[in-house]
Amino acid sequence: MSDISKAFANGKAFIPFITCGDPDLETTEECIVKMQEAGASMVELGIPFSDPTAEGPVIMEASIRALEAGCTTDKVFDMAARLRSEKGVTIPMVVMTYANVVFSYGIDRFCKRAAECGISGFILPDVPFEEKEEFASVMRGYSLDFVSLIAPTSEDRIAKIASSAEGFIYVVSSLGVTGVRSKINTDIEGLTSQVRSSSNVPCAIGFGISTPEQAKNMSGHADGVIVGSAIVKLIARHGKDAPSYVFEYVKSMVDAIS
Repeated sequence: MSDISKAFANGKAFIPFITCGDPDLETTEECIVKMQEAGASMVELGIPFSDPTAEGPVIMEASIRALEAGCTTDKVFDMAARLRSEKGVTIPMVVMTYANVVFSYGIDRFCKRAAECGISGFILPDVPFEEKEEFASVMRGYSLDFVSLIAPTSEDRIAKIASSAEGFIYVVSSLGVTGVRSKINTDIEGLTSQVRSSSNVPCAIGFGISTPEQAKNMSGHADGVIVGSAIVKLIARHGKDAPSYVFEYVKSMVDAIS
């Protein structure tokens, strides 16, 4: 078991996502420092991948830019280590990437390196629940959590997924890929009620949340909210000047759910 639970220990958690290496790792590093200063409870580190099937165009394009700029898995791990040892980042960090990234690195080697760098867990959106043990069994040996996703389409599998969840449960608010949405039509209250009836593990809602109003509304049904595309868009717009804008945005979202 990791330290992910501490992200939910003091009220509603705000969990920002960032594509590492876009526009460069120095900017990513500074953005994460600013996220913590603004009150983020945990951060998702996106290791770029050439075929991110769960992502919409915003994060997909950020991944391509990061890869073209020379971002690698090892460089992300090195950055995570610096954040812990030199930059004073103490909030939990979880990696979001794809199975092929972990396979190509070597599952045991990947988990060992992550643990050494202060990573708390992983989100692998292309790994079905039924196949998670190939990764999760190794992660547990390094006190890392495999974070499960539950979507509106999970239906009769919700109880099974939730009952064996670790760290936190990522509740997918909308069908399709990641991306900003003007309106979320899913019955989130019903979905999170099903999740909570089967698990005491905290749940956080992601996919489509971009405004303080949406964050406040979603936080009423869960223990936290996750925002990715809106932050990645902000970084794409401001480039190396993004950290101060990220700080203001994250603070507005934290204030909205507090």
